Amino acid sequence: MTVRRIVTVSAGLSTPSSSRLLADRLTAATERALGDEGIQAQVRTVELRELAHDVMNAMVTQVPTGDLPGVLSDVAGADGIIAVTPVFNASYSGLFKSFFDVVEQGALDSVPVLVGATGGSPRHSLVLEHALRPMFTYARALVVPTGVYAASEDWGAGDEGARELNERIERAGRQLARLAADHERREEDPYDEPVAFADLMSGLGT
Repeated sequence: MTVRRIVTVSAGLSTPSSSRLLADRLTAATERALGDEGIQAQVRTVELRELAHDVMNAMVTQVPTGDLPGVLSDVAGADGIIAVTPVFNASYSGLFKSFFDVVEQGALDSVPVLVGATGGSPRHSLVLEHALRPMFTYARALVVPTGVYAASEDWGAGDEGARELNERIERAGRQLARLAADHERREEDPYDEPVAFADLMSGLGT
């Protein structure tokens, strides 16, 4: 059976977290859509709050430690990424941005990404378009057309509100599944030079 690797990144800071709830629902929708195509989803869910210290250390030292190297490797090898952040000051959270800042340059090139966000008010829904989509587009990721924003009221909005949110989630999951199904995973070049020659020479004494 064909397998596609999906990495879900949740930047929620509390337990339970509405960001994690949205991330889980987007993941389930993507798994169902892949399953409908006869494709198995191999999912890894990452809680960034558990990596906060490692992310900050990597920002300062440029060296990932702890569990972070394994997570970054999975992100680089993903066929699809689901990225969900709470809204802080009308944008993504600092932890969310810092994590993707330490992802290796080029690792997201042509990788399908589904963006999601949660916040206390519907007025923050444009964060998907003015913050998240540009950030991943800059990284040359392939951002799916439908992003999903969930305000606090969406979780208890009655039958109509719940149906509207569910429709957005299912549509976004189908779009990510289609792109992930067609994603061509990059193969590592065994002859690729891991360290630039100039860098090697700079370490030689005279």
